[in-house]
Amino acid sequence: MRRSPTRRGFLQGAGLVGAGLVGAGATAGVLLPPATLAWRRLGDGGDDYRPDPASPRFTLAVIPDTQYLFDGDRGDPEPLAATLRWIVAHQAERNIVLTAHLGDIVENGAAAELAEAGRIFEILDRHGTPYSVLAGNHDIDASRTDQRGPSAYLEVFGPHRLRRLPTYGGGTPDGYNTYHVFRAAGRDWLLLALDWRPSDAGLDWARSVLAAHPTSPAILTTHDLADADHSGATWLSEHGQRLWDRLIHDSDQIFLTLNGHFWPPGRLVRPNAAGRDVHVHITNYQDRYYGGGGMLRLYSFDLARGTIDVETFSPWILGQRPEWRTGPARREVELTDPGNRFSLAVDFAERFAGFAPVARRPARVPAAVLVDGTVAYWRFDQGWADGSAVPEGFRIDDLSGRGNHLTRVTLPGSGPAALRWSTGHHDDQPGHGSLYFDGGQQPARGGYLRTVDGAPLHAATFEDGYTVEAFVKLPADVRTAGHGGMSVLSRFGTGRDAGKTGPDPAEPTATLGFTAGMGLKWVVFPVNLNGLVSNWGHEVRPDEWFHVAVVNDGRHTTLYVDGARLLRNPSAVATGLAGSDEPWLVGAQHRDRIVQQGFYGWIGDIRIADRPLPVERFLLA
Repeated sequence: MRRSPTRRGFLQGAGLVGAGLVGAGATAGVLLPPATLAWRRLGDGGDDYRPDPASPRFTLAVIPDTQYLFDGDRGDPEPLAATLRWIVAHQAERNIVLTAHLGDIVENGAAAELAEAGRIFEILDRHGTPYSVLAGNHDIDASRTDQRGPSAYLEVFGPHRLRRLPTYGGGTPDGYNTYHVFRAAGRDWLLLALDWRPSDAGLDWARSVLAAHPTSPAILTTHDLADADHSGATWLSEHGQRLWDRLIHDSDQIFLTLNGHFWPPGRLVRPNAAGRDVHVHITNYQDRYYGGGGMLRLYSFDLARGTIDVETFSPWILGQRPEWRTGPARREVELTDPGNRFSLAVDFAERFAGFAPVARRPARVPAAVLVDGTVAYWRFDQGWADGSAVPEGFRIDDLSGRGNHLTRVTLPGSGPAALRWSTGHHDDQPGHGSLYFDGGQQPARGGYLRTVDGAPLHAATFEDGYTVEAFVKLPADVRTAGHGGMSVLSRFGTGRDAGKTGPDPAEPTATLGFTAGMGLKWVVFPVNLNGLVSNWGHEVRPDEWFHVAVVNDGRHTTLYVDGARLLRNPSAVATGLAGSDEPWLVGAQHRDRIVQQGFYGWIGDIRIADRPLPVERFLLA
């Protein structure tokens, strides 16, 4: 809470609070919007707390200053009650793991106010829904640190209440600082709930909690840490600077801080001592209609996407019938400005690497991935120096033992550096190495690989089905450099050479490559058809490794990326692969028997099997 007289004056001047609105903690229904009465008739709803601890998606619910809802003989607890009921009703759907209140629960720190707020929090208690609370300056004697001794706040919200909750971890002896542990996305997370003014001993305790949970990411909540203005500028408050200097800066586990007290909402990012980002957020709505209307902010974590999505809305107003909402209420149903609805891109593995590094999957020996039916397996982890050129004519052995070895070929006008060894690889790739192809077109340039003369793969038709897999990474500038149409893997010889007289007989008999927009494609002449059959995939993201697999069961062909089945797979019966008993090419696209383009990017392990493989047998499994 920022400046009491002006805040109080703001609400009184707007006619939003008054001595006659609420008496003795009970709602004066005749003065409330009709929709509020309808909402009150709803029960708690929802199920008991049972989060999904393994899901990569989970939600932290955040409630800032509710003080004007509990203000002597004025206020209205119903907006907070509506918010807590919403949390209970949606905790399974949204995988809400914890609710954090940011302090200034009440206005005057009075026993009656706190008792009424405590009664409202019983909505969560009844369902075992965990929450954290902390004291703001209006909840206690703000002139003292957490060593202030007993208070009405502690009588209602002290450790005796919180220890019944499934996430409660412990607190300081004074009872004003607590920590909470929740399980989400397969790991333990910490939330520190610090007093309005933690003492030096309180900060020592916070550091000891972090040390006792050395691999747990931590969120710090407190009432006063950062301030902001309406221009969008955000900065640390005087007390926030103390917390930064004494705790946050050197505690790499703390990646997010949340506070109320000030308004408007704001956010900033500061590097800690390890050089990693700490997101510092203010959220507070007491200056708005109906004292904030029990505004709720949700932090929805999605570790699969590397994103935290933030949204802000009032369940109390949301629960009103739309036709009964007043003008102020309509504006506050949901806040969609950039300060209240936004997404944070977070590379969680990198951000937590300093204290909880993710163990990288070790390389696997070739024998471990030679599934039944493997007819070719090439990998590029031969131990050459990163960035060194693959020698002209160098042979890369086929590890399947079938003799389908590869040798380097260089297009005219290109030098040794057109094909280089690389240590880059997909995290789930068996071989920890790849080849970097620096190719292009107009004119054709680059280096590529081809199967050796007499390789058994040349004659294979795969009429019982096949699986083709490769790991690929495209450079960041691939779309601006004119590389559309390039191929990861192709079969030399045209449809005409294979006896096909349908459309496009000059096309290769088989190509795994890309469209002009970097969408994946698998285009082949099947044995049983006279023309081409094509599988199309989405445009892939550059500068990221991915795994592509093509699976044919003898009748139909399906394209996969990172184990996910893609959409545009043809229903046409396509049996086998037509060919003209000629080589396979890695990193080259040809048409009408002329190599027109070298690949641009990285190619890792490639495996070909003469049968359809299930996803759980793919190289990345």
